[in-house]
Amino acid sequence: MIVPALFIAFAALLVGCSLMVILHRNPVTSALFLVLAFCSLAGIYLLLHAEFVAMVQVIVYAGAIMVLFLFVVMYLNLKLDVEHGVHLALRRGAGWLLGAVLLAESLWFFGRHWSAGPASSDAAMAAPLGNTQAIGLLLYSRYLFPFEITSILLLVAMVGAVVIAKGRGPSAHPAPPDADTGTPGSA
Repeated sequence: MIVPALFIAFAALLVGCSLMVILHRNPVTSALFLVLAFCSLAGIYLLLHAEFVAMVQVIVYAGAIMVLFLFVVMYLNLKLDVEHGVHLALRRGAGWLLGAVLLAESLWFFGRHWSAGPASSDAAMAAPLGNTQAIGLLLYSRYLFPFEITSILLLVAMVGAVVIAKGRGPSAHPAPPDADTGTPGSA
């Protein structure tokens, strides 16, 4: 009796939040209603006994929407953040050091003749597992390398988006045209 009532509550919340996403003029409020809609959809997944899908819904979709929201806030930053000197050298040095560590790790893994597949044959003879545990075992044994490559690609994409949003010095933001001549002004 309680499951149909919870389903009706989650479904009503999902429909209401979806309408608020479309009807609100403020993009911040719309994004927050979208996160609430994703969480109510995760609640419906929990009622269907799909716990893994529900957690992925919250982590991937609600988390990704918040990252997208932060990206928009950073993109709308109109200040000119020009770095030079010690800050630039420190960031570049840290980037090169991190890249060298990741390269050394990759070479170490390939030097050990690492390949995709279960770590031992005991995994095939294990007792029957739940849905989430079986997916986790596969993800962190057989598909570990593709999982790590995907996470690195997403990290590189996020850093690239921040760099694009930040711009490059004064040339990234041209001066507004003069009202009299229509040419870029000089202050």
